[in-house]
Amino acid sequence: MRMNDRVFGVLLLILAVTYGYEATQFPVPFGGQETVGPETFPILLSILLGIGAIYMIIKPDENAKWPALSMLLELAVVCLVLMAFAFALEYAGFILAATPAVAFLCWRMGATPLKSLLTGVITSVVIYVLFTRVLELALPSGIF
Repeated sequence: MRMNDRVFGVLLLILAVTYGYEATQFPVPFGGQETVGPETFPILLSILLGIGAIYMIIKPDENAKWPALSMLLELAVVCLVLMAFAFALEYAGFILAATPAVAFLCWRMGATPLKSLLTGVITSVVIYVLFTRVLELALPSGIF
């Protein structure tokens, strides 16, 4: 499995470099260059992904086993939820799109449905306020 980890690490490193490069291609915001702009978070994510990829290349796991089919299906469902969130974001707005996505993911991690819903609502509102009011970065508001 060492070779699989290294190949996967190389693929992730290519993804990190491509993602970071594309983040630098965002247009300059109206009013000039800002210290925290739309490219800041994608660049930070690409750096973290690159560090993780390099670690996988240098030090692969020797005893890695493929997950069971049920786990692969679970991961596929999580990917579908995240894609639905991305598609709903523009139309429904951040809070209405993020609440069910966060609630579902919390529920799948073992939280009760009520706690999952509360976590989804609180997390969505806090992140929306943090981005729009504190960092002054626009998030889609949708029907709000």
